[in-house]
Amino acid sequence: MTGERRRARALALKVLYEVNSVGHEVEGVVTRLLEEEGLSGGNAFFAQELVSGVIRNKETIDLNIRNLASAWPMEQIPMVDRNILRLAIFEILLDNKVPVKAVINEAVELAKKFGSDNSPKFVNGVLGSVSTLANR
Repeated sequence: MTGERRRARALALKVLYEVNSVGHEVEGVVTRLLEEEGLSGGNAFFAQELVSGVIRNKETIDLNIRNLASAWPMEQIPMVDRNILRLAIFEILLDNKVPVKAVINEAVELAKKFGSDNSPKFVNGVLGSVSTLANR
């Protein structure tokens, strides 16, 4: 199950990255990547929920990133890291369906796979601050 959920999160990250970097339509990217990845029904739905949740709440999520990573202007945060943070902040602060530690662990794993050498530490640090907001 965890492997499938991780694949769903990776798919959501790929969708957000493509939409942000190239400007493709969300629905078309989601449809294409779901076909390519072959995720099961529940995990395909989970990936779609993540994407739509991040897009729907992007302003609120980005405000949290700006406040919690204030030393880094949004434009200077690599797009991969920014989208990993968006996914995790959506899950932690807005979705509340997965334990915070599990979300942070999954985000760090995505950062290891898709980000730079510094990404896991950066993502973990920002999400550590987010977790204090979630526990209030």
